[in-house]
Amino acid sequence: MRIRIVGAGAMGRGIAQWAATAGHTVELCDVRAEAVTAAADFVRSMLERAVEKGRMSGPDRDAALDRLVPLDDPWAGGPEVELVIEAVREDLDTKAEVFGRLERALPKSAVFATNTSSLSVTRIASALKDPTRLAGLHFFNPVPLMRIVEIVPGAATRPGIPAALTAFVEGCGHRAVTVADTPGFLVNHAGRGLVTEALALLEETVGDPADIDRIARDVLGLRMGPFELMDLTGLDVTAAVIDSIWQGFRYADRLRPSYLTPNRVTAGLHGRKTGHGWYAYGPQAPAPAPEQPVTGDPDRPVFVHAAEGRGRDAAELRSALTGAGAAVESGDGPSGGAVVLVPVWGTSAASAVAGGGLPAGRTFGVDPLPPAGRRRVLAVTPAADPAAARDARAVLARAAAGEEPWAVSVVRDTAGSVAQRLLASIVSVAAGIAERSVAAPGDIDLAVTAGLGYPFGPLAWGDRIGAGRMLELHRALHRATGDPRYRPSRWVTERAQLGLALTDAGTSPADC
Repeated sequence: MRIRIVGAGAMGRGIAQWAATAGHTVELCDVRAEAVTAAADFVRSMLERAVEKGRMSGPDRDAALDRLVPLDDPWAGGPEVELVIEAVREDLDTKAEVFGRLERALPKSAVFATNTSSLSVTRIASALKDPTRLAGLHFFNPVPLMRIVEIVPGAATRPGIPAALTAFVEGCGHRAVTVADTPGFLVNHAGRGLVTEALALLEETVGDPADIDRIARDVLGLRMGPFELMDLTGLDVTAAVIDSIWQGFRYADRLRPSYLTPNRVTAGLHGRKTGHGWYAYGPQAPAPAPEQPVTGDPDRPVFVHAAEGRGRDAAELRSALTGAGAAVESGDGPSGGAVVLVPVWGTSAASAVAGGGLPAGRTFGVDPLPPAGRRRVLAVTPAADPAAARDARAVLARAAAGEEPWAVSVVRDTAGSVAQRLLASIVSVAAGIAERSVAAPGDIDLAVTAGLGYPFGPLAWGDRIGAGRMLELHRALHRATGDPRYRPSRWVTERAQLGLALTDAGTSPADC
């Protein structure tokens, strides 16, 4: 296939490298001739590096470079061009002008694709005389390594184009998912679940960015915590995406932005690229503050309280602590000196104190989510005795003989604690994508694991917990906070009620 790529920036040159390596002839052009030269040099350097590392042979490199055709004029005629991929700046008028000029220059048979990440594909296509020939083809940076592409049909896109683009993408070795033309498409929309909830936790002073990031990594198993991720992406970019998706979905509560971001963006605290974001960067930046050492008494008696419906969680915690040699009390209530640990699921330690008549100064919440690493989370209420909290932390840090001690994060008591709220939001936002039919359940999980690097797709992640238990978590968070952002989604509710998996698309009226 002969492809024309318009725009020789980071995305355009990445797409050019990927397509030329896969065997396609690629015309690379830009309104700035120097950008085309720089992009061709970049592609050459990347292919030479691949040869040096043994990932490509010299003849294959030479063949790929022969297929890369720098073009002086983006608007030149091209009777053999079958596909145009636009990768210019994210501006509706600019993209409309580019496609308008291409429409006059190229044959009607050429398919047009825009690499927009945030603009409506339908609005871009509406500027064309023939809007049926255009669709979205959303790549992720760096293109050769991010092996997922979103295929986004506009409202007028010809029916055969999405299938043809899917075949093209998968023939080049990437995976393709078909996504409805909605704000944020799929991956950027799904990613809002993690960062918006992390910002909400910070608003409520549940923990600082380092606390929340450690829990996200060590309990949920994420490669990067949400604040590390925002610093890498750029808070200016993240804030703009959060706002545009929230506004595009008519201010949906589940996608609500934080008041924390606008001032930080205005102050230039964008992350790595400015040297300071949620963390400081660069040679003069102070080293990250270490976690506070565990200083309490690990031999203090501990009583594990089973709140209503949490008997299994309490039994598992009691067994783990007993196996580590902790002095775990039995019976119906704690002794006068014991610290009380309460596994919470969408609820708080404070509610357990009120509902169970527990000693406020010695009662703490514990997250029962199975951790990906050796970290437990201790939730402290405003009534907690600091000495008792230090002892409770020491008890939780105990390990069985021959094992590494547990790291223990201490956070402010909140309904659901940190990891549960992050996971609940990730699953809820993905469930909202599924129930709007933005993408199929399997495509949601595929795109999120490939595009965001989560250990599991969000719907499959919910299934690992169980649809019924996820519904219980959402209901408990909604009941405890009264905040509509935690309202259970129809997708999770129905599947829990019907015994279906969250990854199961189920039967639609069209099937009948």
